[in-house]
Amino acid sequence: MLAGMPRLSLSELSSQASETPLAATCHAQLAGRVEKSTKSGKPYLELTFADATTSFSLKAWADHPQYSALHGMALGSALSLSGTFTKNQWGIDGSPWTTEPLSPEEADALLAGDPETMERQNADYADITAFIDGITDPRLHALCTHFLEKFGDRFRRTAAAKKNHHARRGGLVEHVAQMMRSANAIAGVYPQLNRDLLLAGVLFHDCGKLWENCYPESGFTQTQSLTGELIGHIPLGMELVNRLWRDLAMEPASEGWSGLQPASETVRLHLLHLIASHHGTHEFGSPTLPKTPEAHALHYVDNLDAKLEMVKDSYQTSNETIPGVYERQFPLPTNLVEPLPGFST
Repeated sequence: MLAGMPRLSLSELSSQASETPLAATCHAQLAGRVEKSTKSGKPYLELTFADATTSFSLKAWADHPQYSALHGMALGSALSLSGTFTKNQWGIDGSPWTTEPLSPEEADALLAGDPETMERQNADYADITAFIDGITDPRLHALCTHFLEKFGDRFRRTAAAKKNHHARRGGLVEHVAQMMRSANAIAGVYPQLNRDLLLAGVLFHDCGKLWENCYPESGFTQTQSLTGELIGHIPLGMELVNRLWRDLAMEPASEGWSGLQPASETVRLHLLHLIASHHGTHEFGSPTLPKTPEAHALHYVDNLDAKLEMVKDSYQTSNETIPGVYERQFPLPTNLVEPLPGFST
């Protein structure tokens, strides 16, 4: 890193870059490489760099020193990316920019994530476990606990989406934790809601994404699986809940559940319904529509957190067309306007 050049995460670089050149260094993985050519036949590489916060692409033209250096480099290589960066409507551009391999110690630190992201996700996971500890229905409490014991590590490195919102390593934990906070608050306002069922539904609504949007133990690129492609996260989530439920039925503790009300089979069906209906409409992939108070609440809590995350990201990455108005970012339907600050005396 050159003297005086700040070290930024990729998210920080994306939010700080503008039409004014920004000199910076980032530690990132080479996450993707596609060989392309212009209409005139000039070859170039479209390179994707990723860290724990986000990813972005840079072009390396055939006459760029990095073209040959990165052409055969193994994907997943840990690099220091340094240069002068600008941002326009087409994204981030660097001129000039260079890369150097990270040391093993630096590569380990990169995989661990930047301190801010680590601290936030650790706090989110702690909140998830605290909410689960507060579930009073012994069947739902045991099911949620069994899930974290068996799949906690995989859960913690899964994204909530492939793009648009929480599309980063650990993003599903962030999404679930914030949804649980919202669900818990809403359950206090609407006492007819079954709080235990709603919290369990939040935990499991996207659990199929552990096979659709998971990251490897040593990388920032989401893996692709035939299972995820052919089945999708909603059927996978329902299958997982059924499998975990069968696991618990073999445990001695479940022998005391036969007399509980509502009946265990009814509890299982209601939880499966939350997973099946949480997208809210058939066209967005739900095989059934919300038919219970908890299903409606879960759908809106999910949608609210996803939308507000997109809005937050858009303010950080969009260009201002005029002061206070930001370019529309898909899938948001309109340009964003700078929010009104809170009143202060």
